[in-house]
Amino acid sequence: MVKRALITGISGQDGAYLAKFLLEKQYKVYGAVRRTSAASLHRLDELKIKDQVHLIDFDLMEHGNIIEIIRSLHPHEIYNLAAQSFVSASFTQPIYTAEVDGLAVTRMLEAVRLFAPEARFYQASTSEMFGKVQSIPQNEETPFYPRSPYGVAKLYAHWIVKNYRESFGLFTCSGLLFNHESPLRGREFVTRKITLGLANIRAGLQKTIALGNLDAKRDWGFAGDYIEGMWLMLQKPHGDDFVLATNTAFSVRDFVDCAGKSLDFDIQWHGEGVEERGIDRKSGNTIVTVSKDLFRPAEVDLLIGDFKKAKQDLGWEPKTSFPRLVSMMTGADYDRVTSDRVFF
Repeated sequence: MVKRALITGISGQDGAYLAKFLLEKQYKVYGAVRRTSAASLHRLDELKIKDQVHLIDFDLMEHGNIIEIIRSLHPHEIYNLAAQSFVSASFTQPIYTAEVDGLAVTRMLEAVRLFAPEARFYQASTSEMFGKVQSIPQNEETPFYPRSPYGVAKLYAHWIVKNYRESFGLFTCSGLLFNHESPLRGREFVTRKITLGLANIRAGLQKTIALGNLDAKRDWGFAGDYIEGMWLMLQKPHGDDFVLATNTAFSVRDFVDCAGKSLDFDIQWHGEGVEERGIDRKSGNTIVTVSKDLFRPAEVDLLIGDFKKAKQDLGWEPKTSFPRLVSMMTGADYDRVTSDRVFF
């Protein structure tokens, strides 16, 4: 039997990697896209799988559309990766974020309950739900304390997924994924801003990059590793929730240092707070500045995940080290910049 998988958010980093993973396992993959984003499928092109994915019009804001897709497709597995996923934007678009990241999940679950109750449902939860962390490291039992409209909306989605599992017996899972990056990451995220910015500076196309809180620490892993964890969750006998992480944390400053070394920069830091500067020792040029406008209204200073449960129950653990991840991203961006390739 050929399994049918529906992936929302297939135009994003995770959706592209997951589609490739499932195609290699002989799934028939359906990618849900809004009409307005149908042309933004560069990541599928990058992975050379666009022609193998069946694209369907899908809008998380339209319940009738969701019902029609679930009823007609009757997928075996559903991976809900679609979201307004930029944390900073959630402060300026809190209502839209609540609709897409929170209430839309209830619309999907209702459609599943009524028309495809045998389907297995994966929800992309997030480490941002831990926010002002109550314990270090964070695991499945750590209390939540979100610090952004994005984190609050995702927390609603997380709990409604659990509620439908316990109330209606649906097979639902939430993956509490800590920061996961890749060469396919959108350039609005700080990691991509760093790697693309430094690549541009090395190529003489840009002079500096402006960043926010350099002291913020995150648990950064490779998105390609985390995709397998998502799939493994839906292969268990019963639905459950799992943290996927690396159990290590590095600051934004650490990320800049590591990316700089990949491009032969030797960055030294001078000053404090918004006056801090990253100066390339070899050239004497300031290449990193700090802008108070790039700080969040409510900061999340440290996120670090404990993936022990995933290792024990799923046999999952991260494979890609932090230096390898940063080098991979920086090298990809430098290749794009110097070859004039079209990229996202």
